[in-house]
Amino acid sequence: MNYIHRAMEDTFLRLSKEFPALLLTGPRQVGKTTMLQKLAEEESLGREYVTLDDLTERQMAKNDPKMFLQIHKPPVFIDEVQYAPELFSYIKIHVDQNHRAGDFWLTGSQVFKLMEGIQESLAGRVCLLHMAPMSQAEIYGVASAPFVLD
Repeated sequence: MNYIHRAMEDTFLRLSKEFPALLLTGPRQVGKTTMLQKLAEEESLGREYVTLDDLTERQMAKNDPKMFLQIHKPPVFIDEVQYAPELFSYIKIHVDQNHRAGDFWLTGSQVFKLMEGIQESLAGRVCLLHMAPMSQAEIYGVASAPFVLD
């Protein structure tokens, strides 16, 4: 299966150089994980991928978030982070101590539950991005420009 380039890739990479944590939200099956895995592969930093769909990883993240982040050291891509909001306080501590852009790439599908934890713990430290389903331009591989009202 061929990878389809997403319009927000360049924006995500640019913001990853500015913010210590990025959270990509959106409905299930829009390509959040696929895009970030592709970008992680291309950046060649050795970014680890861990999904909290894995019940063992989820249990560790919920019950011992400090240990979870010692095992999965940044730069790290944590998929479905909404399953372990306990991580947010420890991500905040790491960000405050290290101030390194792009340390945490996070994805989540359950936006309301996720935003509650983010607003409490990572305010001002995380860049929030939303991924919509593929546009016609993305499907056909055509460059698209932002919509302007004038």
